[in-house]
Amino acid sequence: MRGTEGHMNSTLSRRAAIQAGAIGLGLSTTHLAGLRALTGAPEAKAKSVIFIFLTGGLSHHDTFDMKPEAPVEIRGEFGRISTKTPGLQVCEHLPMLAQRSDRYALLRSMQVESSTHAQACHMLLTGRLDFPAGFSIDKAPDLNEWPSIPAVVTYALRNQRGKLPPAVILPEPSVNLADQVRPGQYAGRLGERWDAWHIDIAAKCRLGNGACPECFRFDGSDFQHGSEGVFELPMLELPEGGEDRLRGRIDLLGEIQQQQRVLERAGDEFDSSRRQAISVLADEQVTNAFNVEKADQKLRERYGDNKFGLSLLMARRLVESGVNLVQVNLGKNSSWDTHLNNFITLKNNLLPPMDRAVSALLDDLGESGLLDETLVIMTGEFGRTPKINKRAGRDHWGPVNTVMFFGGGVQGGNIIGASDRTGSEPTRDIQLPENFAATIYEALGIPRTGIWRDVDGRPHRIYGGKVIPGLYS
Repeated sequence: MRGTEGHMNSTLSRRAAIQAGAIGLGLSTTHLAGLRALTGAPEAKAKSVIFIFLTGGLSHHDTFDMKPEAPVEIRGEFGRISTKTPGLQVCEHLPMLAQRSDRYALLRSMQVESSTHAQACHMLLTGRLDFPAGFSIDKAPDLNEWPSIPAVVTYALRNQRGKLPPAVILPEPSVNLADQVRPGQYAGRLGERWDAWHIDIAAKCRLGNGACPECFRFDGSDFQHGSEGVFELPMLELPEGGEDRLRGRIDLLGEIQQQQRVLERAGDEFDSSRRQAISVLADEQVTNAFNVEKADQKLRERYGDNKFGLSLLMARRLVESGVNLVQVNLGKNSSWDTHLNNFITLKNNLLPPMDRAVSALLDDLGESGLLDETLVIMTGEFGRTPKINKRAGRDHWGPVNTVMFFGGGVQGGNIIGASDRTGSEPTRDIQLPENFAATIYEALGIPRTGIWRDVDGRPHRIYGGKVIPGLYS
């Protein structure tokens, strides 16, 4: 495991901090454009990023990096199908994505340095392999974590114009089966005020949280969901303001428009944070972004009328409303954590709704003209073990994973990196969380000399790595 030096010169010297100081002051989009020329950062390839987080860890062997020549205990049960990309085959249970392979790129050499959920989540979601002093997997969320990528984006783009915060996470935080929050999802050393906007709206179910397609058990038995709806829309608190955050519940599915005048009058009595919250909640385009359960039936069916599909529809509407980064936790507890019944669960419960929802997002962004300015990324915190265990499952595997990219200028049909014949280790073009984060930051036009300051005033570089090569060529 790397020490704190793993993030490229993460803490700056006083002299370097002074030189970079202007970049850390909080930049409007106008300021960013001018500073890119001075700092060597290119123009943003995208206005927005949608990060689809398959919480628990997607099996790369059974989806996008299949090993047909490996022994059966490694290659598994699924067959392969051809795609629109010559020479590329994917899992038979991803037919819709197979027909769209000319529009996405696959990175087959992503690596984290842990095969434990908590540590791997912290690494991927913060874009850092190292841990700060005092880090503990049992205390999340905690001050002794590095800030999440959405928190850094919130900080770096905090003075941009617009009603909505720069970064949003939905439909719930990623937690484990004991309802403990996975590390790496909050602002940590950056300070609570820079937390991204966590929209906690997934309808609750005693089997877990997050964007599950339907309720299922890993033992294959049926289970009745505890809620009739897909989402429950409580008061959507904005991230900044602490104890002054607007409290209460507001029904966004009808009452908000009726209450708009009352809210606007009430805004005169509140501080700026509360007025911002009211301004957001009273905006018709914003409320429409959350009103996905009342979207046209054909559109809902196109995405999948479930938490997978409707969460991605909500993300698409939010980026259209001006959000820079939307992270969608696409899973329930650790839905993709297929230690047992890997093949049954993927075939029946996970791959079909993911295939439909992601394909619909790709098509919808293209048809609406948003694809060129929206980078979409999909991955879990790690891959799964090459060898199938005795419970017909695959266990955690940090050494190699596959990541999907499309939109935002990404060259479709590209295959970047490779794993060995058993899918155990990368054989070329190893990419780390630092490069993953840098790809997001540069896509959003954040200058490479950007810094953030921790709660003790110490400056840290935003970039700890370089953009993943091969995405745009």
